Amino acid sequence: MFRWTGRVGYLRESSMEKQAGYYHRRGFPGVSSMRDSIDLGGYLRRIGLLSAESPDLQTLRALVAAHAATIPFENLNPFLGLPVDLELAAVERKLVQDGRGGYCFEQNLLLGEALRAIGFEVTNLAARVLWNQPADAITARSHMLLRVELEDRSWLVDVGFGGMTLTGVLQLEQRLEQVTPHEPFRLLECDGDWYMQARLPAGWKTLYRFDLQQQYPIDYLASNYFLSTHPDSHFVTGLTAARAEPGRRLALRNREFALHTANGETTRRMLRSATEIREVLENDFLIRLPPHPELDRRLDSLPAVEADATL
Repeated sequence: MFRWTGRVGYLRESSMEKQAGYYHRRGFPGVSSMRDSIDLGGYLRRIGLLSAESPDLQTLRALVAAHAATIPFENLNPFLGLPVDLELAAVERKLVQDGRGGYCFEQNLLLGEALRAIGFEVTNLAARVLWNQPADAITARSHMLLRVELEDRSWLVDVGFGGMTLTGVLQLEQRLEQVTPHEPFRLLECDGDWYMQARLPAGWKTLYRFDLQQQYPIDYLASNYFLSTHPDSHFVTGLTAARAEPGRRLALRNREFALHTANGETTRRMLRSATEIREVLENDFLIRLPPHPELDRRLDSLPAVEADATL
């Protein structure tokens, strides 16, 4: 396990360091040796696509929409005290083979590798989450998204922002309202920072701020460790799940199950027992639950509601 030693800045050898060694040995996404590492056929079967042969805009849109509809956002590993392993083999096993979901690093690392295997030019980016924060808040770079170069333009892809996950692709153009299969989005640029915003019934709301500096998998390890293990992380203290279907979004925060439709209507239901929560996770979020001995106890201990944590 990864443990603090008590000396500031010094860490014992850990799963995080082992992952760092993995990326050092294997190289970074974009290097040819990584391109054959993903089972592209298995990934496409997981998201319900027969093929994706051409690195074009139609294929990119189809991949994003299918991924968002079939691979749910969920935090069961941190919630149950299990590690979140960002080695590609572990992410692929969990999200593809085991019928699970994950959060931003897992989701976008997996999609990014699939895109590279198809032939897309992909750059990893990092963002500071501003959901329910002031626009000038300095938050950690705790979110991952992807930049794709295609048809002489730059496009943004993000299948890992929980209840506001992008179900379409966005041109990297500022002040352009862009239609997606769900909400309209736009990007604002200020002094080299870009602000991702969605238009909700109450108006435009900022999701996060990012710049265009390339990130490598190793750059996400510290944030991943904090989000998956720190006692103040809402991924550790509560349960979150989200999935986007045509015409609606599904969201779960602790016991509150919400359905948000494209016309702005929301219905909410409080789940009263671990059995009800299990049923919603399996049937609505399409999660194959892990056989963990503490799962029911942890579900029963959930509070009724918590502050809005869309991630």
